[in-house]
Amino acid sequence: MQPPPAPMAARPRRSALYLPASNARALEKARTLACDVVILDLEDAVGPDAKPEARAQAAQAVGEGGFGARELVVRVNGLDTPWGADDLAAMARARPQAVLVPKVSASADFAAVRAALGPGIPIWAMIETPQALFALDELGRASSASGAGAWVIGTNDLAKAMRCRPGADRGPLHAALAMSVMAARAHGLTILDGVYNDIRDLEGLARECAQGADYGFDGKTLIHPSHLETANRAFTPEPEAVAWAATVAQAFDLPENAGKGVLKVEGRMVERLHLEEARRTLALADAIAARAG
Repeated sequence: MQPPPAPMAARPRRSALYLPASNARALEKARTLACDVVILDLEDAVGPDAKPEARAQAAQAVGEGGFGARELVVRVNGLDTPWGADDLAAMARARPQAVLVPKVSASADFAAVRAALGPGIPIWAMIETPQALFALDELGRASSASGAGAWVIGTNDLAKAMRCRPGADRGPLHAALAMSVMAARAHGLTILDGVYNDIRDLEGLARECAQGADYGFDGKTLIHPSHLETANRAFTPEPEAVAWAATVAQAFDLPENAGKGVLKVEGRMVERLHLEEARRTLALADAIAARAG
């Protein structure tokens, strides 16, 4: 029987902002923004003629550092493109905190990326094809085996491949969102929701962030700095949730409750599974507070 996945580290990844690596001003601004993750993009945000320069600028930005507590990730082009192999070779030398790979659809994709990157650099994978959705468990096992740290749902590419019209509630994507979160949890992975396309519609963004949090995503990928506050707020535990988590943890920590599987806490039945979630909430809240300080 396969052992359960190890608990995920409580590293905040509430907001992951894509920035075109071809834009030097954007790279500099990224060092000051209130995002948990900076994703320097070599793929969708960069035109074909600008890709070599963007690659060089991304590598330079990684080498220069200065991003503070922000996690620095580089999204490369796919291995099936003219730029993917060179991107991976450059990142193997630059060594960002993770490399995000688009359109991962089979376990062989992880093996190829790991061979190109060498050991040590975490792989993040874009789940954005119908093939990937029918191979989620396989991809989860391959993720664990290859040292992958996170999945990112590519809702735009997935909707295009499905030829669906997601609408405001993303109805046609609900099954894909839920199954992806379940697969990520089964294999101990962080998972981030896809981008919201309307830059000006902050109310719509807030609704979609709330939906993503309800589904269990750890955070959201974003395309504009004006979306950061909304995403950070949506994926930060509410004070009431933190207080309840502390109450649950304290109850199980009492000597008289040692070894008990179920407790009655403030009139509510609480099991050990709730204790695990409470400790995760507390660890996340502490990590966010430390970052804010």
